Parts: sequence; structure tokens; C-alpha cells
Amino acid sequence: MTPDLLAAFALFAFVSSITPGPNNLMLMASGANFGLWRSIPHMLGIGVGFVVMVILVGIGLMQVFDTFPIAHTILKVLSAAYLLYLAWKIAHASAPSESGGEGRPLTFLQAALFQWVNPKAWSMALTAIALYAPDRSLMAVLLVAAIFGAVNLPCVSSWTLLGQQMRHVLSTPTRLTAFNWTMAALLVASLYPVLFTG
Repeated sequence: MTPDLLAAFALFAFVSSITPGPNNLMLMASGANFGLWRSIPHMLGIGVGFVVMVILVGIGLMQVFDTFPIAHTILKVLSAAYLLYLAWKIAHASAPSESGGEGRPLTFLQAALFQWVNPKAWSMALTAIALYAPDRSLMAVLLVAAIFGAVNLPCVSSWTLLGQQMRHVLSTPTRLTAFNWTMAALLVASLYPVLFTG
């Protein structure tokens, strides 16, 4: 990858990682509801899970969609159903003190596995491989994955910090409920550009 192409890809990785999407909206809600420290496994799961996804897409999964276009449609339907379920859970979340300690953020494994039903993650991985590792050589794929890993984790973590900073504003049950319903609505809205355009 030439220096110019490397800079272009780093910018692509930053913009696609920092902009709103399912991961970032869920982390913002997690930061607001559970704080930074309890959300660390969620953040790390996203970072590691997405890097693994990019590698697997680059070394072979992309060919599945090329060969069987119906697989992409099936993935979209499953992704939409799961995101709607997560939006419902966020909308009905309560502060940990109110729920008797039952509420908890996503675990590392749950966040890592979530990447496989996250439409934005699929779009980012497929676009990155198609544009910046078109030959799908192992070195090119690993470079794309490494750059995404370096850029993605700080970006998604900033959303958790933003959510945590909002905790003092969300100190009443009414405000927290309004915030959670807003995050749920935005999570549902984040499906539109991936599922219904292009």
C-alpha cells in the first residue's frame, strides 16, 4: 500500500469508525447506564471482533457473497431482526440500582459476536477489502485489519466516554428512560442506510 493509499485508508477507517452506528450507539448507552469501567469488555469485544471479521472477510468470506448473493440478503434480515431486539432491550433498560443489579453491559464475547450481525460492520469490512486490499493477499488483508484495529478502538471508546459524561444529566429515571428510548430509536434508524440503500 502506497503512502497516499495508506493515508486515504486511515481516513476511511477513522470516519467509518467514529460516525454513529450500532456499535457506537450501544456503547454510548452502555457508558450512560453502566459507566466506562463496566463497558471495557464491550469496547474490547468490538475492537477484537471487528479485526477478526475483517481478516476472515478478506481471506474468503467475501467470495461467499460473490458466489451466493442470497447470503447477503439473509444476513441483512438476520441483522435487522437482532438489532431490533437490541433496540428493545436498550429502550427498556433501567439504571442498575433500579433493576436490582440485573442490568449489565455486553460481555467481550457478546460484543465480538455482535459484529457478525452488525450491518455497518459488514459494510465497513467489505468496502475496506474491496478498495484497499483488492488482491486479497494475506499481507494486504492483515495490514487493513491492523490499521482498523488501531483506529477503531479509540473511536468507539470515545462514545462510551461520551455516554459516561452524560450520566450526571441522566440522574433521574425519567431522563434515563428518555435517553434509552432515544438511543433505541437511533439504533433502529441506523439500519436504514445499510438495509435500504445501495
